[in-house]
Order: sequence, then structure tokens, then C-alpha cells
Amino acid sequence: MNKVALIISTYNRPKALYLTLESVIRQSYMPNEIIIADDGSHAETSELIELYRNRILEPLFHCRHSDKGFQLSAIRNKAIALSTAEYIISIDGDLILHRHFIRDHLRTKEFGCFVQGSRVLLSEELTRQIESENTFPKLDWFSRGITNRLNGICCPVISGWSSHKKILFDSINGIRGCNMAFGRKDFVTVNGFNEDITGWGREDSELAARFCNHNIHRKNLKFGGIVHHLFHPERSRDSLYQNDAILEKTVNQKLCVCTNGINKYLD
Repeated sequence: MNKVALIISTYNRPKALYLTLESVIRQSYMPNEIIIADDGSHAETSELIELYRNRILEPLFHCRHSDKGFQLSAIRNKAIALSTAEYIISIDGDLILHRHFIRDHLRTKEFGCFVQGSRVLLSEELTRQIESENTFPKLDWFSRGITNRLNGICCPVISGWSSHKKILFDSINGIRGCNMAFGRKDFVTVNGFNEDITGWGREDSELAARFCNHNIHRKNLKFGGIVHHLFHPERSRDSLYQNDAILEKTVNQKLCVCTNGINKYLD
């Protein structure tokens, strides 16, 4: 069995990260290592992670850089560079994972492919309620205050049939980095996330485009690998125009590798 790392991206949202880590503890199959990719959070996040070092038996690492604005590509690259695992599952730190999340991803794992998971969205009211309570929430597809309800159905038989069919025409439509998985070697081959992309938007789609250009094919994980995504206000789109231009160049020129990526953090 290949080692698997869970990369959790976060920025100044310790209540949400607490819920994510609580859902990690409850996994039916644990990752071999957990790395928090921290984009410059305040001390409260560091204190929370220290508490979980005593609760999680698997190695838990805190990869943090200083706050220089939205630098998600860079902190994810740094975290994955630290990993010793052959397979990477990348999530955001505002997700509540279904207890079989890791197990479902490993059933779908295939080197030479990347996996796009789906999500269930929680309303602002439900998110506020969950974050104010001291008990871990019980969420399923009957829960009130959720959308994308069908994404909350866990059915291993259907998931195994649908998720193992590679998409005939690789597409970057619907790509979301909050629930993605890929082989570390495949990720390094395309030089990871493009750090020319700063500010919110398109870092995950641009990575997916280079995967597809390199014949690293897309698979969709359905009816498994379920995440419940806590509500957050829409982020600033000030950088979206320039990020769209980088994505368009990657697609039109069929680029397989970016120049400003993970390679500078590797030995």
C-alpha cells in the first residue's frame, strides 16, 4: 500500500479547521501523514494544531509561511514538498469529511490520473450553528440547510463503477481544489501549482489543465469521498483577470509544466 498524505489548506479560520481535524480523527482509514498548509494564519491556528498533535497518532506537520496575501499555490507546494507520501489528497480547512472520505479516495486512486471529488454546500445559518456548538455535527443528505444534496450520498458500489471510468475528454470544468487527489510524482512532473497565480481563483483549474496536457487523466469521485463545505463569504476577485490570462495561456499553448512551481522546494 502506498503512503498517503492529507494536505489541509487553511488561513485564519480556526473554528473551521477544528471541525476539519475532528472529522479526520473519525476516519475509518487514516492517512499516513497530515500536513497543514497554513497561508500565514495568526497564533490561534498554531495553538489549535499543537493541541491535535496529542490527539492524532499519525505524524502531523504545520507548514506555515508569513502572511503576504492570498498565496495558496505557494503554501500548497511547500506542504507537498515536505510530504514523504506517494499519494496526495488535498483539501481545504473548512470541510467536514465523511468518515469514509480517505477510504473512498484510496479506492479510486490511480497513478497517471488525478481525482476531482465533489462537495455538499452548507448554508450560512447552518454553518453558524455548527461553529457555535461544542458537539461534532451529524450531517447526512437529509440534513436541513444544505445544497448539492445528492453529493452527500455514499454508495461504494455505484462509486466504484462510476469513479473508475476515466473521462473520455479531459475537462477542467468544475475543478475545485478543495477536494482533489493525485500522485506526488505526477504532481512534481508538471511542477505543482503555478505560483504566478496569486489572489483567489484558477490555481486549481490551471493545475488540472497541465495534468490533462500531460496525459494525466481526470477521474471524478462520485457517491464517495464526501465533504461538507462550511459557508464562507465570497472572496475578493481582484486577481481573477490576470489569473484567467495565465489559465488561458496554459490551455491554448497546451503547456505541461509551469516555471514557478514546486521544484524550488525540492532537493
